[in-house]
Amino acid sequence: MASFNGVPIPPNGQRIEYSNGKYTVPNHPIIPFIEGDGTGRDIWKASVRVFDAAVEKAYEGKRAVVWYEVFAGEKAKSRFQNWLPDDTVSAIREFRVAIKGPLTTPIGGGIRSLNVALRQILDLYGCVRPVKYYAGVPSPVKHPERMNIVIFRENTEDVYAGIEWEQGTPEVARLIEFLNKEMLKGGKKQIRLDSGIGIKPMSVTGTKRLVRMAIKHALENKCKAVTLVHKGNIQKFTEGAFRKWGYELATEEFRAQVVTERESWILGNKDKNPDLSIEENANLIEPGLEFAQEEFRQGIYKEVKACLDSIYATHGKGAWKKKLMINDRIADSIFQQVVTRADEYSVLATPNLNGDYISDACAAQVGGLGIAPGANIGDGYAIFEATHGTAPKYADKDVINPGSVILSGVMMFRFLGWTEAADLIEHSLERTIEQKKVTYDFERLMEGATKVKTSEFATCMIDNMTVAVAAD
Repeated sequence: MASFNGVPIPPNGQRIEYSNGKYTVPNHPIIPFIEGDGTGRDIWKASVRVFDAAVEKAYEGKRAVVWYEVFAGEKAKSRFQNWLPDDTVSAIREFRVAIKGPLTTPIGGGIRSLNVALRQILDLYGCVRPVKYYAGVPSPVKHPERMNIVIFRENTEDVYAGIEWEQGTPEVARLIEFLNKEMLKGGKKQIRLDSGIGIKPMSVTGTKRLVRMAIKHALENKCKAVTLVHKGNIQKFTEGAFRKWGYELATEEFRAQVVTERESWILGNKDKNPDLSIEENANLIEPGLEFAQEEFRQGIYKEVKACLDSIYATHGKGAWKKKLMINDRIADSIFQQVVTRADEYSVLATPNLNGDYISDACAAQVGGLGIAPGANIGDGYAIFEATHGTAPKYADKDVINPGSVILSGVMMFRFLGWTEAADLIEHSLERTIEQKKVTYDFERLMEGATKVKTSEFATCMIDNMTVAVAAD
């Protein structure tokens, strides 16, 4: 196609190619962008200046992004009477990598979330949210520097699948009748007749591909652990299955590189006492095992024996300590632990709803959503995005922190392999904050800070890139 949404494709750029799981990025890639609603206009103007300056300084004109605007949200509705035109999706498919500002998502009735729609249409199954502390950022916790976590949130299933029926409709009445009279027949559980109903699907496919992405990231970046976050103690066949399938994927596909937490206990016990019997080892990993039912006890013995028989030769004698740890935590527990001991975690793999909650809770400790980046990644497509809302009352006032989109751009450049540009942006953002030249959200929390506009913050960052190059 020569154009999308009536906008000609830039003739001076090339498409990013994808084959056999790998991207081929030209020196002048065409990258679609969605400006965003509300404050998105101010944020994008500032961010794109930072992006272009970093690429120019890093590659001295040998590389450049060829930006191509596509439309979604209020701007699309105004121009095309469509919140998400088909051409916008087609353009992202064509060019594979895109970046976007915040989009309107009304609460209650009206349109469905455009963010969720893009994820589902393009099957962007991994929502990736890195959360780390930048020196100088105001924080409500004593040791924000302990936070350096990447959250991999499943992006297409769970309650976000959008399968629900409104209370009082004929459809929900039929569903409740079926559930009460057929699926729950003869039991004590019944659904109240005045309920709305939502379905929470979680699949083997959706879980394993998300956990695979998390483990690959952890191995490539030499992270210490991948933690499966779930509420499996209550929702045994959805959240509990996420945990089960996550462990299966890890041990089936990455056996040589990983060890599970329980395996580490078994191996560690054997390392400390080579003469330890199967039964003695089992009692150490399951205190009180002697009081358990025989069937359960025999199951633990079997687990210990299988572990030692299958991996002690490769993972024993301390070798397991150099492997990637795969463990799991209950969702409510992890909320406490990322506050009290965040440095014990490096990669979290979560179902959709848990990931939504935990990523914002982590971001709150290191500056909030104003500087929280995010990406939605699938097989062959990726959209990098602001993680905050549109804040329409601040639109066109040049006051909002552009950090979320700017750091999403850092993620994008790393994804493209342009690490030099990513480093320049990241270092200049931290240097600017350390100089206390910040937008109002940080200025009001920092003693002696200078409040700058959105556009001025970008200018300060670009100036600090020059300093960074000179210092290098």
